[in-house]
Amino acid sequence: MGLSGKLETEIEVKAPSGKFFHHLTKELHNVQHITDSIHGAEFHEGDEWHTIGSVKTWTYIVDGKKVTNKERIEAYDEEKKILTFDIFEGEVSERYKSFKVTLKVNEKEDGSDNGAIAKWIVEYEKVNEGIPDPKGHLEYVTNVTKDVDAHLSKPYIEGQPN
Repeated sequence: MGLSGKLETEIEVKAPSGKFFHHLTKELHNVQHITDSIHGAEFHEGDEWHTIGSVKTWTYIVDGKKVTNKERIEAYDEEKKILTFDIFEGEVSERYKSFKVTLKVNEKEDGSDNGAIAKWIVEYEKVNEGIPDPKGHLEYVTNVTKDVDAHLSKPYIEGQPN
């Protein structure tokens, strides 16, 4: 078993790919209000929440425990719908030398805009062999994906944010 690893999961969402990706790139600050998996977020540095290099602190649930880490947007490609986060400091740095999370949102293969596939990739390097693979982080991004999708798929009601 090596120190470096990669875990992946794909989640089918009802929201169109562009709408889903837009929400996680341009409305990232609102995600904390949509899901119970996130307990808080705080902006620290950069031009705004959604730019490459911006740094935020997130408090969220992994493996049933509340954890706090910093996150930096490392890469963003709107055309290809790819977003990469570098997760550092906090609890994650106690277990991993590096921890990157990438989201790729793809159209469904049928070519319709009736939903999409959200693919999450977690790439990491453990500080030692005794550290488990970060499967709880895949569960976390799955929960957030489902909650954001449910929010985006709600029927529009005038006067209520969507």
